[in-house]
Amino acid sequence: MDDSSALARLDRRVADCRACPRLVEWREEVARTKRAAFADWTYWGRPVPGFGPADARLAIIGLAPAAHGGNRTGRMFTGDRSGDVLYQALYEVGLASQPTSVSADDGLELYGVRVTAPVHCAPPANKPTPGERDTCRPWLVQELKLLRPTLRAAVVLGAFGWQAALPAFTEAGWTVPRPRPAFAHGIRVPLDGLALFGCFHVSQRNTFTGRLTPEMLREVLCAAARAAGLP
Repeated sequence: MDDSSALARLDRRVADCRACPRLVEWREEVARTKRAAFADWTYWGRPVPGFGPADARLAIIGLAPAAHGGNRTGRMFTGDRSGDVLYQALYEVGLASQPTSVSADDGLELYGVRVTAPVHCAPPANKPTPGERDTCRPWLVQELKLLRPTLRAAVVLGAFGWQAALPAFTEAGWTVPRPRPAFAHGIRVPLDGLALFGCFHVSQRNTFTGRLTPEMLREVLCAAARAAGLP
C-alpha cells in the first residue's frame, strides 16, 4: 500500500471515530439543529480528517474543527472565518490554488501542504478537554508517521495545538527538546530534519483584535515554506 492509500484509509478511520461521548453528542446535535444561515445544508457531523497531499512537505496543525465550519463541510478550516484567513494567506504565498474554502467540493488544492488538527471533532465552546485531546492524539501520531518521509516543516496554530502537537511529534519518532519549548508566535524549533514553527491561531479573537495580522501569518508561512523546500 502506498502512502496515499494509507493516508486515505486513515482518514476514513478518523471519520468513523466515536471515542469521546461528549464530542459525539455535541457534533451530532449541532448537525441536527444547524445554524439558520445553513439551514439548507446537510452537515457532516463527524470527525473531520486532515486535508492535503500524502507527500506534503509542510503540515499546518490547528486546534479542532468549528461547529459550523468543518463540522458542517467535512473539511478542515472550511466554511468559517478562521479558514477564510488561513486559506487566503496560503493562496497569497503560493501554497493553495484559490483564496477561499467554502465546501469540500469547491476545487481547492493545497501545494505541498497538509492541514490537520490534534482534535478531529468540533468541541463545545471550541474547547476540548485535556482528556479528549489525549484520546485523539493517536490519530495525529499516525498521520505524522505517514507524512514523515516527505515532511520537512510544520506550523502549529496556538498554544493548545502546540501542547498537543509536541507529544505527537515525539510519539511519531522525532526528538523534541527537553524541557519542551514554550509556545510563542514566530518560534522555530529544529526537530531531526524538521523545522517546527509556532503561530498565533487564526481565530476571530486574534484576527479581529490585530493580535495576528495577515502580514504576521504570511511571514510564518513563508518561513515554513522555505524550510520545507517549497517554491
